[in-house]
Amino acid sequence: MSTQTSTSSRKPAPAPERLGILLQGMGAVASTVVAGCIAVRQGLGQPVGSLTQLGHIRLGKRTDGRNPLIRDFVPLASMEGLVFGGWDIFGGDLYEACSHAEVLEPTLLSKIEGALREIKPMAGAFDQNYVKRLNGTHIKPGTRRDWANALRQDIRDFKAKNGLERCVMVNCSSTEVYIEQGPVHQTIEAFEAGLDNNDSTISPAMVYAYSAIMEGVPYANGTPSLAADIPALVELALQKGVPLSGKDFKTGQTMVKTVLAPMFKARMLGVRGWFSTNILGNRDGEVLEDPESFKSKEKTKLGVLDTILQPETYPDLYGNLYHAVRINYYPPRGDSKEGWDNIDIFGWLGYPMQIKVDFLCRDSILAAPIVLDLALFSDLAQRAGRKGIQEWLSFYWKSPIVGAGLYPEHDLFIQLTKLKNNLRHMMGEELITHLGTEYYEEEGNV
Repeated sequence: MSTQTSTSSRKPAPAPERLGILLQGMGAVASTVVAGCIAVRQGLGQPVGSLTQLGHIRLGKRTDGRNPLIRDFVPLASMEGLVFGGWDIFGGDLYEACSHAEVLEPTLLSKIEGALREIKPMAGAFDQNYVKRLNGTHIKPGTRRDWANALRQDIRDFKAKNGLERCVMVNCSSTEVYIEQGPVHQTIEAFEAGLDNNDSTISPAMVYAYSAIMEGVPYANGTPSLAADIPALVELALQKGVPLSGKDFKTGQTMVKTVLAPMFKARMLGVRGWFSTNILGNRDGEVLEDPESFKSKEKTKLGVLDTILQPETYPDLYGNLYHAVRINYYPPRGDSKEGWDNIDIFGWLGYPMQIKVDFLCRDSILAAPIVLDLALFSDLAQRAGRKGIQEWLSFYWKSPIVGAGLYPEHDLFIQLTKLKNNLRHMMGEELITHLGTEYYEEEGNV
C-alpha cells in the first residue's frame, strides 16, 4: 500500500457553514448518530463521548494555562450545520430505523420524530454473498459499474438538494465476509476494469469507497470489511486529494484491551492468556453469526494484542500468550452488548494473578460519537490539504490502516497523543513531547 500520505502543514481552510454526512448503512449506529445530533441541537442531551465537542487540548507549557476546547482551536464544522443522508438496504425513514433499533427511548424519539421522518435512506448497493444473513429489499439494480454510477449521482444530487459544497462518508453498514486482496485490487486500472466486468471480488463496500473518492468525498470505514484499504483505492485517494481512514470502530471490548495491554507491557507484567467473549442481539450480532463475516471481525479484534505486547521482543512475557475471541448472537440483549474478558497474568518470580472485566455497554451509544468525530476530523484533514491514509485518526479504530511496511499503533494513549499533536501541527502550534525538562532547566536542575 502506498505510503505517500500527505501531511501538509498548511492551516486548514475555514469550516463550511454546512457539511453533509453521508452514512453507508442507516441501521442502529447511523440512526443513533443522526438522532443524537438532532437531540443535541434541540437541547435534549449532551454529546458525551465526542472528543470534537467536549475535549480540550493543551497548548504550550503546563504553566501557560492554554487549554481551549478542540472545537474552538481547529475550524471544525458546527453541529448546527450538519446535514445527514445515506443509503440502506431496507426502506423507511430514520424514525422507523431508530424505533426498530430500540437504542434510544421512545420518549426522546417522539420529540424529534419530525426531523427523523424527513431523512429517508437511498437504495443501497448490495450483494448477499457478502452479507449472507440479510435480505435487502431496498437495493440498487445492475452491475458494480451501475452501482458506482448511481452512488456518485446520489452524492451529487444530495449536495445539490441541500446546497452543500462539502461532504464526508462514513461506513456504518454490516460486516461483510472476509476476503483477501486479489489482482483487481492492486491498481486503479485493474479496479476500473473490474467494475466494468462486474467482478465479484469487488465488494459493495469497495464500490461505496470508490464512489466517495471519485466525488472528492473523504471516506472512513467503520467496519472490518475490506473497503478503501486496497492499493488501488489508496492511490486513487492520493490522486483525488481525498483523506481515508479506518477500520472498525473501536468501541467496547477492544477499547479496553488498548488500555490494559499497554499497562501490562509498561510494568513488564506477563500475560499467559486472554479470553474474550461477547453477547449482543442487534443486527450486527445476527450478521456475525455467519462464520465468514465473523472472520472479518475476528481479524481486527485479534490483531491488537500482538502489536501492543510485541511477543517477538518479549518472548518470556508474551511469547506463549493464548488469545481467543468469541461473539455470540443473543437476541434478548438487543443493542446492549456484554463483553467479558478473563486475563491470566503473572508477576514477580512468575506468580500468577487474574483480571476479569465485564463491560455491559451499549454498542451504538459508544459508536455514535466516533462517527461524529471522524466526519468532522476527516473534513478538517481535507481542508488542511491532507490526503490518503490518515494514521493520526488511529485513535478511533480497532485495526488502523497504515502505509506499506508499517505496523499500526494500538496503544490508546499514544494514539491520542498522535491525534492532538497533529491538530497542533495543523495550526502551527508547538508539538508536546511530555519530556518535561523545560520546567527544570531554568532552575539549573537538569
